[in-house]
Amino acid sequence: MIERLARLVGTPSVSGAEAAVADLLGLELGGMGFEVQRAGDNLFFRAFEAPGPTLLFNSHLDTVPACGGWTREPNRMTRVGDRLYGLGANDAKGCVTALLEAALILRTRYADEGAPGTLWVAFTAQEETGGQGIENVMARLPRPDAAVVGEPTGCRPVLAQKGLLVLKGSARGVAGHAAHAARDGARNAVHMAAADVARLAGFEESGAEVLGTPHPMLGPVTVQVTMISGGHARNAVPDSCDFWVDVRTNPGTDPRALAARIGEGLQSEITVHSARLRAMETPPASAVARAAVEATGCPAEGSRTTSDWVHLGDVPTVKIGPGETSRSHRADEFVTGAELQRGAQVYAGLARRYFAAARKEHPSWQ
Repeated sequence: MIERLARLVGTPSVSGAEAAVADLLGLELGGMGFEVQRAGDNLFFRAFEAPGPTLLFNSHLDTVPACGGWTREPNRMTRVGDRLYGLGANDAKGCVTALLEAALILRTRYADEGAPGTLWVAFTAQEETGGQGIENVMARLPRPDAAVVGEPTGCRPVLAQKGLLVLKGSARGVAGHAAHAARDGARNAVHMAAADVARLAGFEESGAEVLGTPHPMLGPVTVQVTMISGGHARNAVPDSCDFWVDVRTNPGTDPRALAARIGEGLQSEITVHSARLRAMETPPASAVARAAVEATGCPAEGSRTTSDWVHLGDVPTVKIGPGETSRSHRADEFVTGAELQRGAQVYAGLARRYFAAARKEHPSWQ
């Protein structure tokens, strides 16, 4: 697994430019005897097939660009003790590596005793830039009965995931000379926007009712102003100022209704820029959720980051994998060899438990 991860890390795959890593992995998978299908830079294949439930393993091949502050070459894996450093090692090429190892383990096991269902594996592109890769693949696959999305969670099962609502605030004032603003009736759009930004900044701290009831795994809806721009000259009263708002939503939230509530009482106009990444949740009683908890011995938890899970619709899904989300998108990103080994064992154990539980719930599969 360490050698496989080194090859993946050593093949740059910034989101939108995954062709080289898809070429590399496609050749390796073919050499392992898998009949790989490719759509764009997405790879998918059946690890084994038999009557019964269908499970999907999914993780992504792309990375964000390397940020500043790296003390090692980002696109070459460096091993220091048990730490394996490199861009994407944690998010999510470590998960890709462990999922593939689990698929090999399961294929070998079921070659002797007969498969209890079908396992599809999809390694996808463009997860970091909107999820077009998994959308492409899902249009070509039969609907799975359950899914496992590989993301760095410390191999703890995640059964709830926040959504992302992106809002744009637009303040519109009246331009004028900065020296005569009050006399000329100018209205400063930056001042207007600043007042609105301050109001938004207080929502979380105050527990504003507008955000709704906190989720038991995910906590409250969060609101962060992330960008602001305004003004056209240093000596002129600005007549426009725009800002962007990152809202992390909870399952059950109506994003457009929430946007309307957030905009109440503001001087700026609030519009919805994107509401496609909705919050997700899997019932704890579902077969895949129970299998994940049993395989890890860990209680279920929530995740504040989005993933390809959002593009799987109503398929019961668990997000889980080696590594830690706190290491993602940072300099000197790493995963450990022990985490890779644990990840492969957890994925294989989760799949075995899922197939057993799902078949027990559906007599027609027995």
